[in-house]
Amino acid sequence: MPESTGKSPEQLDRLRRRAAFLRELDEARALRARVAPRRARVKQIRAAMRRATYHH
Repeated sequence: MPESTGKSPEQLDRLRRRAAFLRELDEARALRARVAPRRARVKQIRAAMRRATYHH
């Protein structure tokens, strides 16, 4: 029953679709990292540098 969870069927459907999208996005990132490891490594290094530069 939706009343017991406090979420409407539309919200539950949206959460399910969002979870599936995030899962597929994670799989795509993993595939890209396997296919182009150098590019993925450079991207990780740049992200780390951004975090270090803008750390408050």
